[in-house]
Amino acid sequence: MDKFKHIRAYHTEWLQAVFDWITVLPFLNKMERKTTSSVELAYLGDRKQIEQDIRHGAFFMTNHRDICMDSAWLSVLLRKRYFIRPYIGIGNNLFGKWWIEPLVRSLRCFVVIRNVSPREQLANSQLLSEYILRLRRKGKSIWLAQRQGRAKDGNDLTQPGVLKMLTLGSEDFFEAVKMLNICPVSINYEYDPCDYLKAREMQLVRDNPNWKKSRRDDLISMQVGIEGQKGRVVYRLTPTINREIDELLANQPEVRELSRNEQIQMVCNLIDRHIHQAYEIYERGEKFEQYLQGQLAKIHLPEKDEAFLMQKMHEMYAKPVENHNKAL
Repeated sequence: MDKFKHIRAYHTEWLQAVFDWITVLPFLNKMERKTTSSVELAYLGDRKQIEQDIRHGAFFMTNHRDICMDSAWLSVLLRKRYFIRPYIGIGNNLFGKWWIEPLVRSLRCFVVIRNVSPREQLANSQLLSEYILRLRRKGKSIWLAQRQGRAKDGNDLTQPGVLKMLTLGSEDFFEAVKMLNICPVSINYEYDPCDYLKAREMQLVRDNPNWKKSRRDDLISMQVGIEGQKGRVVYRLTPTINREIDELLANQPEVRELSRNEQIQMVCNLIDRHIHQAYEIYERGEKFEQYLQGQLAKIHLPEKDEAFLMQKMHEMYAKPVENHNKAL
């Protein structure tokens, strides 16, 4: 019996290759031409060292800008340059249509199960952790966002629950993290096509704290994220965090005596610093303000608070710059 059947990606290499060449790659190339000025792969620090870090597989942990395109373009960039095709974690909350789940599983996606009871969540997390560890022991690369859902306010911070899930059952937390070989990646969109949807959600939550996104809202975000204008898109790879963990343990051996939660937060901070330092900082001027006015016009609410909505859109673009300066 396959205990991973509810979460694992389908192992159909020949089908993946055929499907990619016929459907996926032409579609992604079309979206690049239609919705961006460019999609680039860049580096933070020594490129040769980073290439060595990912040679035998890595855990690419990124900030989260778009539900679909984040992992799709990164996968293509890694495949073109390094023949790496990462396994991709995707939440089952996105399976709004009957055909989505078999499709994404065939494209090397494994399932992160959400919206279940705490007891079920723990069992699912244990299985997922075991599955990911099995992939890494085989030298496979993995992509996972640093948090569940996108940061609506632009404040990209790694959720401790992600690292807690990844290291469930391990006695030595730091060795478990090193086994994963986490290489943080910073994802940067010059323009976030979903910025006005995020601002709209923030007003809805402000006006009604019990408001919840519907499955239809998720599907709309997927469509807008795929088809909307993004400007210049930059993926920036950073080195593995393993060397910094080794330095930390050598210089401060007492950190091994800290609680697991304190150790997790230390590694979260380390991942965040890599991502924040690797941000692409875009020039903003009058053209950008005109863009925001156009996005504001797309928001339809019965009691539309334009000042609040504009403030939130400004904040979501300003926060990465603030975090970048702090990290430096």
